[in-house]
Amino acid sequence: MLSAKEQSLLDALEPRATEHGLEIVTIEVTGASRSPVIRVYIDVEGGISFNELTDAQSWMGEMLDEIDPFPGAYVLEVSSPGIDRPLRTLDHFRAHVGEDVRLKMLTSIDGRKSFKGKLASVDGDDIVIETEAGSVTLPHHEISKANVIGKVEF
Repeated sequence: MLSAKEQSLLDALEPRATEHGLEIVTIEVTGASRSPVIRVYIDVEGGISFNELTDAQSWMGEMLDEIDPFPGAYVLEVSSPGIDRPLRTLDHFRAHVGEDVRLKMLTSIDGRKSFKGKLASVDGDDIVIETEAGSVTLPHHEISKANVIGKVEF
Protein backbone atom coordinates (compact mmCIF):
# COMPACT_ATOMS: atom_id res chain seq x y z
CA MET A 1 0.00 0.00 0.00
CA LEU A 2 2.95 2.34 0.52
CA SER A 3 5.47 3.26 -2.15
CA ALA A 4 9.13 2.51 -1.44
CA LYS A 5 9.73 6.18 -0.56
CA GLU A 6 6.68 6.29 1.73
CA GLN A 7 7.81 3.07 3.44
CA SER A 8 11.32 4.46 3.98
CA LEU A 9 9.83 7.60 5.57
CA LEU A 10 7.56 5.49 7.77
CA ASP A 11 10.52 3.34 8.84
CA ALA A 12 12.48 6.48 9.77
CA LEU A 13 9.68 8.25 11.66
CA GLU A 14 7.86 5.37 13.33
CA PRO A 15 10.29 4.62 16.19
CA ARG A 16 10.24 8.26 17.33
CA ALA A 17 6.45 8.40 16.97
CA THR A 18 6.18 5.35 19.22
CA GLU A 19 8.40 7.08 21.79
CA HIS A 20 5.89 9.96 21.76
CA GLY A 21 2.97 7.55 22.18
CA LEU A 22 1.75 8.20 18.62
CA GLU A 23 0.66 5.85 15.88
CA ILE A 24 1.53 6.77 12.32
CA VAL A 25 -1.63 5.69 10.53
CA THR A 26 -0.13 6.22 7.08
CA ILE A 27 2.13 8.43 4.99
CA GLU A 28 1.39 9.82 1.54
CA VAL A 29 3.78 11.54 -0.83
CA THR A 30 1.93 13.54 -3.48
CA GLY A 31 2.42 16.44 -5.85
CA ALA A 32 5.21 17.48 -8.17
CA SER A 33 8.59 15.78 -7.89
CA ARG A 34 10.33 19.16 -7.47
CA SER A 35 8.26 20.10 -4.44
CA PRO A 36 6.32 17.09 -3.12
CA VAL A 37 3.91 17.12 -0.20
CA ILE A 38 4.63 14.60 2.56
CA ARG A 39 1.41 13.91 4.49
CA VAL A 40 1.77 12.06 7.78
CA TYR A 41 -1.46 10.96 9.45
CA ILE A 42 -1.07 10.34 13.19
CA ASP A 43 -3.39 9.25 15.96
CA VAL A 44 -3.54 8.30 19.63
CA GLU A 45 -6.15 6.40 21.55
CA GLY A 46 -8.99 8.81 22.21
CA GLY A 47 -8.05 11.10 19.31
CA ILE A 48 -5.19 13.42 18.55
CA SER A 49 -5.00 16.95 20.02
CA PHE A 50 -3.84 20.14 18.37
CA ASN A 51 -0.83 20.29 20.70
CA GLU A 52 0.19 16.74 19.75
CA LEU A 53 -0.11 17.63 16.06
CA THR A 54 2.00 20.76 16.53
CA ASP A 55 4.65 18.89 18.51
CA ALA A 56 4.81 16.08 15.92
CA GLN A 57 5.06 18.61 13.06
CA SER A 58 8.11 20.10 14.78
CA TRP A 59 10.12 16.94 15.48
CA MET A 60 9.12 15.30 12.18
CA GLY A 61 10.25 18.41 10.32
CA GLU A 62 13.63 18.28 12.08
CA MET A 63 14.04 14.58 11.29
CA LEU A 64 13.09 15.02 7.65
CA ASP A 65 15.50 17.94 7.32
CA GLU A 66 18.27 15.58 8.51
CA ILE A 67 17.16 12.74 6.23
CA ASP A 68 16.59 15.13 3.29
CA PRO A 69 14.23 12.71 1.48
CA PHE A 70 13.88 14.97 -1.57
CA PRO A 71 16.53 17.27 -3.03
CA GLY A 72 15.24 20.81 -2.79
CA ALA A 73 11.95 21.76 -1.22
CA TYR A 74 9.10 19.67 0.14
CA VAL A 75 6.04 20.43 2.24
CA LEU A 76 5.32 18.49 5.43
CA GLU A 77 1.70 18.17 6.56
CA VAL A 78 0.92 16.37 9.81
CA SER A 79 -2.76 15.62 10.34
CA SER A 80 -5.28 13.45 12.11
CA PRO A 81 -6.70 10.60 10.03
CA GLY A 82 -10.11 12.30 9.94
CA ILE A 83 -13.50 10.64 9.53
CA ASP A 84 -12.44 8.94 6.27
CA ARG A 85 -9.63 7.24 8.17
CA PRO A 86 -7.07 5.46 5.97
CA LEU A 87 -6.66 1.74 6.60
CA ARG A 88 -3.18 0.34 6.00
CA THR A 89 -2.41 -2.57 8.31
CA LEU A 90 -4.38 -5.71 9.10
CA ASP A 91 -4.81 -4.31 12.63
CA HIS A 92 -6.39 -1.16 11.17
CA PHE A 93 -8.87 -3.34 9.28
CA ARG A 94 -9.61 -5.48 12.36
CA ALA A 95 -10.35 -2.35 14.41
CA HIS A 96 -12.96 -1.20 11.89
CA VAL A 97 -14.89 -4.42 11.25
CA GLY A 98 -18.58 -3.52 10.85
CA GLU A 99 -17.91 -0.13 9.27
CA ASP A 100 -18.42 0.95 5.67
CA VAL A 101 -15.19 1.04 3.66
CA ARG A 102 -13.91 1.96 0.21
CA LEU A 103 -11.03 -0.06 -1.29
CA LYS A 104 -8.92 0.31 -4.43
CA MET A 105 -6.95 -2.64 -5.71
CA LEU A 106 -3.61 -2.86 -7.49
CA THR A 107 -5.03 -5.41 -9.93
CA SER A 108 -8.54 -6.32 -11.02
CA ILE A 109 -10.48 -8.77 -8.89
CA ASP A 110 -13.52 -10.20 -10.68
CA GLY A 111 -13.08 -7.45 -13.30
CA ARG A 112 -13.10 -4.62 -10.75
CA LYS A 113 -10.50 -2.46 -9.04
CA SER A 114 -12.82 -0.50 -6.72
CA PHE A 115 -14.99 -1.93 -3.97
CA LYS A 116 -17.36 -0.37 -1.47
CA GLY A 117 -19.18 -2.16 1.32
CA LYS A 118 -19.29 -3.15 4.97
CA LEU A 119 -16.04 -4.54 6.35
CA ALA A 120 -17.17 -8.00 7.43
CA SER A 121 -13.95 -9.57 8.70
CA VAL A 122 -10.23 -10.07 8.42
CA ASP A 123 -9.48 -13.69 7.57
CA GLY A 124 -5.74 -14.33 7.77
CA ASP A 125 -4.26 -11.94 5.19
CA ASP A 126 -7.60 -11.40 3.43
CA ILE A 127 -10.14 -8.64 3.87
CA VAL A 128 -13.79 -9.67 3.53
CA ILE A 129 -16.37 -7.02 2.65
CA GLU A 130 -20.10 -7.27 2.06
CA THR A 131 -21.04 -5.36 -1.09
CA GLU A 132 -24.43 -4.90 -2.74
CA ALA A 133 -23.47 -7.82 -5.02
CA GLY A 134 -22.48 -10.10 -2.12
CA SER A 135 -19.43 -11.05 -0.12
CA VAL A 136 -15.99 -10.37 -1.64
CA THR A 137 -12.65 -11.60 -0.30
CA LEU A 138 -9.72 -9.34 -1.17
CA PRO A 139 -6.04 -10.07 -0.52
CA HIS A 140 -4.56 -7.40 1.75
CA HIS A 141 -1.32 -7.21 -0.26
CA GLU A 142 -3.32 -6.28 -3.39
CA ILE A 143 -5.02 -3.24 -1.78
CA SER A 144 -3.56 0.05 -2.99
CA LYS A 145 -5.80 2.33 -0.92
CA ALA A 146 -8.45 1.81 1.72
CA ASN A 147 -10.54 4.20 3.80
CA VAL A 148 -13.38 4.09 6.27
CA ILE A 149 -16.38 5.90 4.80
CA GLY A 150 -17.01 8.51 7.47
CA LYS A 151 -20.49 9.28 8.70
CA VAL A 152 -21.65 12.53 10.17
CA GLU A 153 -24.75 12.22 12.31
CA PHE A 154 -26.81 15.17 13.48
